[in-house]
Amino acid sequence: MMTAALYIVAAFVEIAGCFSFWAWLRMGRTPLWLLPGCLSLVLFAWLLTFSSADNAGRAYAIYGGVYIVASFCWSWAVEGIRPDQWDVIGSVICLLGAGLILFGPRTA
Repeated sequence: MMTAALYIVAAFVEIAGCFSFWAWLRMGRTPLWLLPGCLSLVLFAWLLTFSSADNAGRAYAIYGGVYIVASFCWSWAVEGIRPDQWDVIGSVICLLGAGLILFGPRTA
Protein backbone atom coordinates (compact mmCIF):
# COMPACT_ATOMS: atom_id res chain seq x y z
CA MET A 1 0.00 0.00 0.00
CA MET A 2 2.89 2.36 0.74
CA THR A 3 4.29 1.70 -2.73
CA ALA A 4 1.03 2.75 -4.38
CA ALA A 5 0.83 5.86 -2.21
CA LEU A 6 4.42 6.74 -3.07
CA TYR A 7 3.75 6.56 -6.80
CA ILE A 8 0.49 8.51 -6.51
CA VAL A 9 2.08 11.31 -4.50
CA ALA A 10 5.08 11.39 -6.84
CA ALA A 11 2.76 11.67 -9.85
CA PHE A 12 0.81 14.63 -8.50
CA VAL A 13 4.01 16.37 -7.36
CA GLU A 14 5.52 15.96 -10.82
CA ILE A 15 2.36 17.08 -12.59
CA ALA A 16 2.17 20.15 -10.35
CA GLY A 17 5.78 20.98 -11.18
CA CYS A 18 5.25 20.55 -14.91
CA PHE A 19 1.97 22.48 -14.75
CA SER A 20 3.81 25.48 -13.30
CA PHE A 21 5.85 25.66 -16.51
CA TRP A 22 2.71 25.17 -18.60
CA ALA A 23 0.97 27.97 -16.69
CA TRP A 24 3.93 30.29 -17.20
CA LEU A 25 4.46 29.62 -20.91
CA ARG A 26 0.97 28.79 -22.12
CA MET A 27 -1.30 30.66 -19.73
CA GLY A 28 0.71 33.84 -19.22
CA ARG A 29 1.32 33.39 -15.49
CA THR A 30 4.19 35.17 -13.79
CA PRO A 31 7.65 33.53 -13.89
CA LEU A 32 7.34 33.24 -10.10
CA TRP A 33 5.32 30.09 -10.80
CA LEU A 34 8.61 28.44 -11.79
CA LEU A 35 10.10 28.43 -8.28
CA PRO A 36 7.53 26.14 -6.65
CA GLY A 37 7.46 24.17 -9.90
CA CYS A 38 11.18 23.47 -9.74
CA LEU A 39 10.96 22.54 -6.07
CA SER A 40 8.09 20.23 -6.87
CA LEU A 41 10.13 18.46 -9.55
CA VAL A 42 13.04 17.99 -7.16
CA LEU A 43 10.63 16.51 -4.61
CA PHE A 44 9.27 14.19 -7.29
CA ALA A 45 12.72 12.85 -8.17
CA TRP A 46 13.54 12.33 -4.49
CA LEU A 47 10.28 10.49 -3.85
CA LEU A 48 10.94 7.98 -6.63
CA THR A 49 14.15 6.92 -4.91
CA PHE A 50 11.95 5.30 -2.25
CA SER A 51 10.35 2.92 -4.75
CA SER A 52 10.42 -0.77 -3.87
CA ALA A 53 11.56 -1.58 -7.43
CA ASP A 54 14.97 -3.20 -7.67
CA ASN A 55 16.33 -0.70 -10.22
CA ALA A 56 15.69 2.82 -11.45
CA GLY A 57 14.42 1.82 -14.89
CA ARG A 58 11.79 -0.48 -13.43
CA ALA A 59 10.75 2.19 -10.92
CA TYR A 60 10.28 4.69 -13.74
CA ALA A 61 8.34 2.19 -15.86
CA ILE A 62 5.96 1.42 -12.99
CA TYR A 63 5.60 5.12 -12.32
CA GLY A 64 4.67 5.74 -15.96
CA GLY A 65 1.39 3.85 -15.62
CA VAL A 66 0.47 5.72 -12.46
CA TYR A 67 1.45 9.02 -14.08
CA ILE A 68 -0.96 8.49 -16.96
CA VAL A 69 -3.91 7.93 -14.63
CA ALA A 70 -2.89 10.86 -12.43
CA SER A 71 -2.60 13.11 -15.50
CA PHE A 72 -6.22 12.51 -16.41
CA CYS A 73 -7.29 13.05 -12.79
CA TRP A 74 -5.38 16.35 -12.80
CA SER A 75 -6.92 17.37 -16.12
CA TRP A 76 -10.40 16.73 -14.75
CA ALA A 77 -9.88 18.27 -11.29
CA VAL A 78 -7.73 21.28 -12.19
CA GLU A 79 -8.50 22.02 -15.83
CA GLY A 80 -12.10 20.86 -15.93
CA ILE A 81 -11.53 18.45 -18.85
CA ARG A 82 -13.27 15.15 -18.22
CA PRO A 83 -11.54 12.05 -19.63
CA ASP A 84 -13.45 10.28 -22.38
CA GLN A 85 -13.95 6.52 -22.64
CA TRP A 86 -10.70 6.04 -24.58
CA ASP A 87 -8.75 7.94 -21.95
CA VAL A 88 -10.21 5.69 -19.26
CA ILE A 89 -9.64 2.45 -21.19
CA GLY A 90 -6.07 3.42 -22.05
CA SER A 91 -5.41 4.42 -18.44
CA VAL A 92 -6.68 1.10 -17.12
CA ILE A 93 -4.45 -0.77 -19.56
CA CYS A 94 -1.43 1.29 -18.49
CA LEU A 95 -2.18 0.79 -14.80
CA LEU A 96 -2.56 -2.96 -15.30
CA GLY A 97 0.79 -2.98 -17.07
CA ALA A 98 2.43 -1.06 -14.24
CA GLY A 99 0.98 -3.54 -11.75
CA LEU A 100 2.32 -6.43 -13.78
CA ILE A 101 5.78 -4.88 -13.75
CA LEU A 102 5.62 -4.18 -10.02
CA PHE A 103 4.10 -7.45 -8.81
CA GLY A 104 5.19 -9.90 -11.50
CA PRO A 105 7.30 -12.82 -10.33
CA ARG A 106 11.02 -12.31 -10.87
CA THR A 107 13.67 -14.89 -11.46
CA ALA A 108 17.03 -14.28 -9.86
